[in-house]
Amino acid sequence: MATPAYPSLEARWADAVLAAGGENPDAPDPARYAADLLTRWSEPQRRYHTTAHLTAVLDRVDELAGHARSARDLAAVRLAAWFHDAVYLPERSTNEERSARLAGRALAELGMPEDVTAEVVRLVLLTVGHDPAPGDRNGELLCDADLAVLGGTPEAYAAYAAEVRQEYGFVPDEAFRAGRAAVLRQLLGLPRLFRTPLGYERWERAARHNLTTELALLTT
Repeated sequence: MATPAYPSLEARWADAVLAAGGENPDAPDPARYAADLLTRWSEPQRRYHTTAHLTAVLDRVDELAGHARSARDLAAVRLAAWFHDAVYLPERSTNEERSARLAGRALAELGMPEDVTAEVVRLVLLTVGHDPAPGDRNGELLCDADLAVLGGTPEAYAAYAAEVRQEYGFVPDEAFRAGRAAVLRQLLGLPRLFRTPLGYERWERAARHNLTTELALLTT
């Protein structure tokens, strides 16, 4: 089956801004913000958290889009995908918080409705633990899209894990293994990794297998 043809990232950003209510003619050009975000997503310290990850999350959001409550909610989820790793410094533990603050400033400058801006900020912060409350359909959609990489083939998962290790290349092996194992245990401790029906059906079993396999490799 042929891969669907998606528009450019810049076009996807512009569509999301428009759909979310960013129609203020006095607001700055949204393209400036897309350029800034893409520069951030292309920083040299990134190996996994790159524009390829951004594209993958946006693609998964589109696949799971029927779970959104409305077109406006879907646009907010897409904007949150753009911002969720916009600030990414592996040596810091406040990346999600800083990404959320960036989203709040940028969307306010763009004249986005306050409720949309607040929702995007909330969703970005939700990616700290990927544990949305029951019934939080926007949160479930974003978190499932972000975690979809966990449910890939063993080969794809191994490539992802290797890229994460490269991002933490400054961390000694023993410390990395302990920290990474803690992250894996936190994920495996969730009652469900994927909260949307389609995400659960597609990725839950494979993701748990991949996480358990990596944890065993790290702790034996």
